[in-house]
Amino acid sequence: MDERILRRLEIVQGDIVEEDVDGIVNAANSLLLGGGGVDGAIHRAAGPELLEECRGLGGCPTGEARITKGYRLRARHVIHTVGPVWSGGARGEAELLSSAYRSSLALAAKHGLRVVSFPAISTGVYRYPKDSAARIALRTTSDWLAASELPQKVRFVVFSPSDRQTYEEALKAIS
Repeated sequence: MDERILRRLEIVQGDIVEEDVDGIVNAANSLLLGGGGVDGAIHRAAGPELLEECRGLGGCPTGEARITKGYRLRARHVIHTVGPVWSGGARGEAELLSSAYRSSLALAAKHGLRVVSFPAISTGVYRYPKDSAARIALRTTSDWLAASELPQKVRFVVFSPSDRQTYEEALKAIS
């Protein structure tokens, strides 16, 4: 992988709701009305205005993304994307997960977002295997960065030391 692309990728352990960036990505459900995990944490931190704006969006199909303001978050925007539920891998899950990342990156670029932070989409209650999801996330993002100036930096914000190790190993594997 090109060194210029590697400089634009970052893997950090932390809490995505604390990110002070142009945009954070929310691993949302198709209704965009909040839920558990990352989705619930983002909605709680952003405040009721986020839910109100999301109600007006009419949901979001799997593999697509929508953008809102960040409200009470330090991030200026929230990009809501719906990843696939893992069903063993034979139902197009890999392409849908890749599409969720591409759709999010396209919205970030369209809105001029320079720095965007992603969680590990679909790896929580949607049960996508973390190692496979990390490779898809990093490969899709590096391909996007090779062809686009925006975003200038993409941060993968993972929750645990083992998740960070998974992402670092995935990055080595695709480099």
